[in-house]
Amino acid sequence: MLGVLTAGILLSACNQAAKQAKTADSTTTQPSAGSAAPADVAPVMTNGPQMKFENVTHDFGKIKEGDKVTYKFNFANTGKSPLIITDAVASCGCTIPTWPKAPIKPGDGGQITVTFNSFGKKGLQDKMVTITANTNPRQNVVYLVGEVLEKK
Repeated sequence: MLGVLTAGILLSACNQAAKQAKTADSTTTQPSAGSAAPADVAPVMTNGPQMKFENVTHDFGKIKEGDKVTYKFNFANTGKSPLIITDAVASCGCTIPTWPKAPIKPGDGGQITVTFNSFGKKGLQDKMVTITANTNPRQNVVYLVGEVLEKK
């Protein structure tokens, strides 16, 4: 019983010390009158490129095993500087993404073309494509979903 009481007192003292340290930190890192965010919050890239997709998920429905499905994920650069896509990687070797290699100017758009080959696949499918670019955050994700029916 005494051990539980001692542990409670120590925990309370530690929490109080942590609160005091946090209060001291926040008073020294308060934003100035013209500042929009505290110092410990990551700044949002207001002048950088932004990748905005029309749809992040495409449901291709039901297809037969062995069929290939291609879908174009349309996107726009809604930011204020050129968008540069450096990579696009699928969660499976059966899914192949292609992307524009040239920079996308602010206000312009492009397409990430994704082809899914259902050979050897059966059942529900959920394929993810991770796109890496000079955006914040650096990665965007799109999904290709559907069902592969057994070939008869």
